[in-house]
Amino acid sequence: MENVLKGINPEKVLCFFEKLTQIPRGSGNEKEVSDYLVNFAKERNLKVKQDGALNVIIEKDATEGYENAKTVILQGHMDIVCAKDKDVEFDFEKDPINIYVDGDMIRTKGTTLGADNGIAIAMAMAILDSNEIKHPKLIVLATTNEETGMEGVMNLEKGSIKGDVLINIDSEEEGVLLASCAGGVRSTVSLPIEYVDNDFKYNYVVSVDGLLGGHSGIEIDKKRASAIKLMGRILSALNDEIEIGISEINGGEKMNAIAKRCEVLLGLNNRKKFEKIINDVSVDIKNELKTSDGFILIEYELVDEKKKYISVQNKKDLISLIRLMPQGVQTMSADIEGLVESSSNVGVIRTDENRISLNSAIRSSVRSLKYEIANRIDYLSKLTNSTHKLVAEYPEWQFKKESYIRDLMSKVYMDKFNDELKIDAIHAGLECGFLKEKLGDIDMVSLGPNMYDVHTPNEHVSISSVKNVYEFLLEVLKEMK
Repeated sequence: MENVLKGINPEKVLCFFEKLTQIPRGSGNEKEVSDYLVNFAKERNLKVKQDGALNVIIEKDATEGYENAKTVILQGHMDIVCAKDKDVEFDFEKDPINIYVDGDMIRTKGTTLGADNGIAIAMAMAILDSNEIKHPKLIVLATTNEETGMEGVMNLEKGSIKGDVLINIDSEEEGVLLASCAGGVRSTVSLPIEYVDNDFKYNYVVSVDGLLGGHSGIEIDKKRASAIKLMGRILSALNDEIEIGISEINGGEKMNAIAKRCEVLLGLNNRKKFEKIINDVSVDIKNELKTSDGFILIEYELVDEKKKYISVQNKKDLISLIRLMPQGVQTMSADIEGLVESSSNVGVIRTDENRISLNSAIRSSVRSLKYEIANRIDYLSKLTNSTHKLVAEYPEWQFKKESYIRDLMSKVYMDKFNDELKIDAIHAGLECGFLKEKLGDIDMVSLGPNMYDVHTPNEHVSISSVKNVYEFLLEVLKEMK
């Protein structure tokens, strides 16, 4: 179904956004949307380039009177996170996203919306499509694979773009201008396992569920619990009191999300004591988390299956790993009040045929602290007979004390809305870190409209906020003469 957003302002932005929702564009599946953007540019006689990573670069000359103004790069990513409710039948490889309007919000029926970051691409398309908007020379950069490791911007050829100002449109809060972001790296600890036979009388599945979870950068300071870390606490309590065997453990969905669920298959003999320990630990945990995670569920179920179990040494190493892996906020910034400076999140634990892996997302706005956390994990891996590997590192974007575009935007915002534009930093990764490396010491900011529950099936975006941010962006371009 199309034209759901027709007649709603800003109409051109929303119409282009709706068109994007009809094109499958999960990370790694951007060929169709990349080609669409190339054809869009060619139809308007705009200079366009598509590189080997399917990034698209579109150029538009300055309007009359703006020939000597600073060149502006508008940037966003074309891929989306693919997540849906369990009971929704949907194929992100081919199905268009089913959107609808709910008051001031654009929503979907049980899938991610893709406003992150389709709104950025749609705003850029609306500006490129217009012959009336006043602006300096524009370069629109639409990147790929941002959500799975920023591979698109990583593969952007250095020197392929030249500009004076870059406006990233990948933020999620109106009235807030980001001027810095954290860098990060992915950490994988692998514990080799050996299975042994043990004739336990009972087998139980123990699960931790019902946690709020959230983004491991944006929500890491909200003191939300990790299901993986809680499972480590439960296993430790059990192993201290009774003999248990661990057959397998699995938890979490994404490295950059706080784990909402974890499940372990156990063997044991002392059923009565097992249940008492579980119940006692549950009371303590639920009391501790009654404010931050009030809906936590700690459950156990007797199952009728016999399994092999990892060795006693493996079990000891595994429990130590889960208990001691860094989780949550590690340091707070001394420069920006309330800003998380560094953190670590054990996002996923998986049992494979011959190993158990723990995957963490390490973030910091100070590069040396990022390596300090990684170094601690490295020491822990050596003490637990594990291996440690770092991959997909991305750089931080450090705060620039003097900024022409930040000052101009602050002035325009005050003139337009009679309010101060909040200058902030974010403890999450943006492509700005890589863009800084690719483009040099460019003046850079990030903004965006109000979006909610991004990366989840409840993702939605405010229509009025899209309008406000778009009109603000046009006013900024106009004032750059």
